[in-house]
Amino acid sequence: MHHPSTFPRRAVALAIAAALLPAAVQASEVRLPRIDVVGHAEEDVTRQPGAVSIVTSEELETLQPRSTDEALRRVPGVYVKGEEESAVVTNIGVRGLPAADYKTLVLEDGVPVQPGIFVGNSRYYNPRVQRMEGMEVLRGASSLRYGPNSIGGVINFQTRTPEPGVALIGRAGSWNTQETAVELGGRSPSGDAVFGLFATHANSDGFMDKGYEMTDVMVKAGTAIGDNQFVGVKFSYYESEANISYRGIFPDAFDAYKGGATLRNPAPDDWFLSGRTGFDVNHDWDINPNMRLSTLLYWSETYRDYWRFRLGSQDGHGGTDTVTVNGVTQWSYNNRVNGNNRTFNRIGLDSRLTWNHTAFGIANEAEFGLRLMQEEMSDKVVEATRATPRTGTLSRDRVDSADNLALFAQNRFDINDQLSMTAGLRMESYRQKRDNLQNTAPAETFSDTQYMPGIGATYWLTPSVQLYGSVYRAFAPPLVGSVLGGGDRPTNPEKSVNTEIGMRGASGLLNYEVTAFQMDFSNHVDPGISNIRNPDEGSALIRGLEAGLGYALGNDFRLDGNVTWIPTAKYGENRFNTGGNLVARKGNRLPYSPEWMANLALTYKSGPLQAALLANYTGMVYGNGMNMEGADARGFIQTGVWGGRIPAYHTFDLTGRYAVNDQFSLFGAIKNLTDERYISGLRQGIYVGPERSFELGLRYQF
Repeated sequence: MHHPSTFPRRAVALAIAAALLPAAVQASEVRLPRIDVVGHAEEDVTRQPGAVSIVTSEELETLQPRSTDEALRRVPGVYVKGEEESAVVTNIGVRGLPAADYKTLVLEDGVPVQPGIFVGNSRYYNPRVQRMEGMEVLRGASSLRYGPNSIGGVINFQTRTPEPGVALIGRAGSWNTQETAVELGGRSPSGDAVFGLFATHANSDGFMDKGYEMTDVMVKAGTAIGDNQFVGVKFSYYESEANISYRGIFPDAFDAYKGGATLRNPAPDDWFLSGRTGFDVNHDWDINPNMRLSTLLYWSETYRDYWRFRLGSQDGHGGTDTVTVNGVTQWSYNNRVNGNNRTFNRIGLDSRLTWNHTAFGIANEAEFGLRLMQEEMSDKVVEATRATPRTGTLSRDRVDSADNLALFAQNRFDINDQLSMTAGLRMESYRQKRDNLQNTAPAETFSDTQYMPGIGATYWLTPSVQLYGSVYRAFAPPLVGSVLGGGDRPTNPEKSVNTEIGMRGASGLLNYEVTAFQMDFSNHVDPGISNIRNPDEGSALIRGLEAGLGYALGNDFRLDGNVTWIPTAKYGENRFNTGGNLVARKGNRLPYSPEWMANLALTYKSGPLQAALLANYTGMVYGNGMNMEGADARGFIQTGVWGGRIPAYHTFDLTGRYAVNDQFSLFGAIKNLTDERYISGLRQGIYVGPERSFELGLRYQF
């Protein structure tokens, strides 16, 4: 029960929620149970003692993103190192953490979707944006509730349940891109049972001839059990074949491209084959008006088969082919093909009890959580040839696995109408194991237990201004390959103390959020340096500020923008690779960590028409820890060093949508409106950001 003095505060909370929470959530009367890291009630945003960013379903319609990466790059503090427009492989850095790192937990409906948290690489699956209704990005101590790898916070993709009926969607665009989708939804007459299916298929020749073909299917269903229970199930299936590689282009080819030449794929025979099958079961039980038990059971299998031709200089197998781009020889390939093939299996149980109580004579909300999870990665390397590019002898055959038990407890104390404090503690206990199937040696094992405390607070300075802050210990477990594999391996996990303080509010036509943050690492691991083999590397410090602002201009126009400034993102000492070479200097900036990022969106919505002009600015980054100056990245890759300075760049997108009637709508977009020619990253050459492209689509609801 709320005291009368809380009503002005609740009005502000409702205004903030109206600006942030997904429109589909507000409008829907029936929703399948799932774990939301923020929530869908009016005050859920303002109850978090940390920064919150939510990409709503309406914003997704406005952005018309090709991928989740493209949507996330609009979020304050998020940097995306784009490699291909398909975003089959994802590289996301949050708050100055290097992109392609493993320090931000990625969930879908509360389920971990990164292929390996304890056993392997986390980048090899990226959920399709086409089946999302929203995205939550949560920072601060509240992220402890969801597990390890939450140093940068938690990203939770929220899938949608199609509305009753059938809808067909088609999209076509540049690079011979074609995409078709069907949505099918239904509800029982009573509304107690829900069913939904979403299926999409996309294929494209791809920018730079990096073609791909993707299929994604999701089925959701749920039903009420009596008056106080609901069960939901979700099945998802995804597969992709992408003609991509680690190879970039050479400087002369990039210069020719800036002069107007057309680019081609520097590794036309390399293929990245990936897929994921998942099955989730959610159960919600309202035990009484003050207590709810939510239980999630999940299983998934993810595979990544990466078939890559070796360079002519790597061995003497002969049969060399040369790839030329704009008259410049890029790479010479020989007769040997490596299949770096991994399969990840995961099964888990996550159960959470929420209890509203009145201990100490004040309102409290307690949450207790338990998670049991098992992961396994089969890691094989196949030595093939050009004549038989998918079969051959095994040069590696091993299985990495991990068992994990996590316990969590948190209590929010509503001390008075203005001040609330939240204290929590998470325990992560895990046992890692490696079996080498090519010999009879006993399996190696490693066990560890880590405790992560956190405390946060929210304070209503005025009825329209809320302050918040938190401090917590964050943790990322070492991968199996870091602590096992022979020799005297160090065993420290990655640890940091994270602090943030901020302010948010909404008043009339304005809403805003400003946050200052710090990550102080006692042990920071850079996979670009250690090749994920050395979990003891040293300290690092990141400090920054992120701010977001939205304002309704009138006459159906709205302006939204955000800026991120990270003046400090530095190593604490010199770093050396396994060969003893200096690869990062003390005080140098972390790689792929821009000092400045900014987004601006001018949107118009009136009746059946909506349009948006979107701007993105990404500041200069370094490609490695040596921070080489004096030239940009093109000058350094000529010496075989895949680092150096990558210049800042900016892009503009123009999107539009028109509802012809209640059933039929048209939409279109021009991406990279000014045809900016820019470097998006370095990886055995230059990765080029996508050129200007066009898209046109339609949706018909039966």
